[in-house]
Amino acid sequence: MNVMTQRPNVLAPDLEDLVNEHETSVFEVRDLTASYGATPAIENVSLDIFDKKITAVIGPSGCGKSTFIRCFNRMNDLVAGAHVGGKIFYRGEDLYAEDVDAVEVRRRIGMVFQQPNPFPKSIYDNVAFGLRVNRMTDHLDDRVEKALQDAALWDEVKRKIKDPASALSGGQQQRLCIARALATNPDVLLMDEPCSALDPIATTKIEDLMHELKADYTIVIVTHNMQQAARVSDLTAFFSVEGSAETDRSPRGVLVEYDTTEQIFTAPNDRRTEDYITGRFG
Repeated sequence: MNVMTQRPNVLAPDLEDLVNEHETSVFEVRDLTASYGATPAIENVSLDIFDKKITAVIGPSGCGKSTFIRCFNRMNDLVAGAHVGGKIFYRGEDLYAEDVDAVEVRRRIGMVFQQPNPFPKSIYDNVAFGLRVNRMTDHLDDRVEKALQDAALWDEVKRKIKDPASALSGGQQQRLCIARALATNPDVLLMDEPCSALDPIATTKIEDLMHELKADYTIVIVTHNMQQAARVSDLTAFFSVEGSAETDRSPRGVLVEYDTTEQIFTAPNDRRTEDYITGRFG
């Protein structure tokens, strides 16, 4: 990808300590607005996502959390009537510049969805699918094995790798989807409610896996589970909904507060954040 627009020299003001510790911004989001037709889902969002950190995105239903993270890998491009305004810089490059290949963006920025969605193929072919699409077929067996190892699934499936993925448990299917995302060597992993359909044991395995993956990947996770956000993330962004029929503005998601997870959960700066975390609304 070529740089088409120089990124602004602006950093998230609430995270100056991280910047001073020489943390690297993977994404610099500036005045981001995403709309479906004439209806904005999120409006004027600005923040930085830092390298090798887990960033949790929390907030009530309808605040645009999923829309927000789908802007990072341009998944919203696939939605009819969707429009993204503002700027997202990925490692210094304008992610929405005209010459940027959206397919390459999605290879570098992988995604795991709420429901495990293995393809109706074997375990092996699920992991190999993206490798074949991206013509990364040299040492294919080794690449598949490594992805399954990275997803903490290899030991459980190595003797049945040609079996249908549908035969796996829900938690194993989700780790298979993580392996599928990791196989193409992404830089960033987006996770949209990856544990909401899983039981507590499977959830713990996914959370443990996230801690391990953080050594090599930048992770952004959407979650409704406050305890999960507190357990797994280094940074937390709280979104809320503004606007109503009474105000003559349609509801849209806004970023209320973004800080270290410890700060957000122990001493938030905005009353709306405290009210949400303590269960007063949402």
